[in-house]
Amino acid sequence: MTTRTVAERRRLLGLKVGDGFTRHPFDEEFGVRTSGLVAGRHLKSGHRHDRHATAYYGVAPSVFRALVRRWQRSRPAAVIEEFSFIDVGAGMGRAVLLAAELPFRQVLGVELNPTLTRIARRNLTVWRALGRARTPMKIISGDAVEFRLPAGPCLAFLFNPFGAPVMRRLLTAWSKALAGRPASLDILYVNNELESVLERQPGFARLFLGQIRRSRADAIADHKIMANQPEREYASANYEDCSIWRWVG
Repeated sequence: MTTRTVAERRRLLGLKVGDGFTRHPFDEEFGVRTSGLVAGRHLKSGHRHDRHATAYYGVAPSVFRALVRRWQRSRPAAVIEEFSFIDVGAGMGRAVLLAAELPFRQVLGVELNPTLTRIARRNLTVWRALGRARTPMKIISGDAVEFRLPAGPCLAFLFNPFGAPVMRRLLTAWSKALAGRPASLDILYVNNELESVLERQPGFARLFLGQIRRSRADAIADHKIMANQPEREYASANYEDCSIWRWVG
């Protein structure tokens, strides 16, 4: 295989200016690379779950921070310092970077696509160099369904990373892992298109369902990014539909 062929395999449609790529102010401020919109059909890794990938897009920082604050008011099972934060379908790691600004026990990102994984790991290096990480953080390459939850309380973050078949497998795996285990799992779910899958999964209780508004700056940025997409396949609103769930056994 030639070097050129390898480069072509690693290139994701949606990460070049010609594909409609537009930098988010978050990247401009901190010198990281979390912008871009990659449709699910272009996120090929060779894994059987590829066909269920939705898309890559970084969560609006204002939405993430507001949802975490709402979770903190939900009376979690422990203080934040005891929770492991897990970004399921971490992409380039924007949520991991944001979470690492908080005093979690650790912050983990799980990503299937190797190109996104490489970019995310570089972003973590930048974040550490900037002194913005308050906690250990790591990007794990692999399938979220096969990822084993760490010991102790966990907070999982999902920005609509995949379709219903994978979501069902993930929730089933978590339910088996948590059965009889003296720990807790809370879920932050942004762009919650598969809310009905969670509703049908025994053992989980919903704590919150509603809209989390973007800040004005994030709304302007996201509208601009979506408007620059050549195929206008995706749209942006001034809010995200979100929910918070808790494992109750």
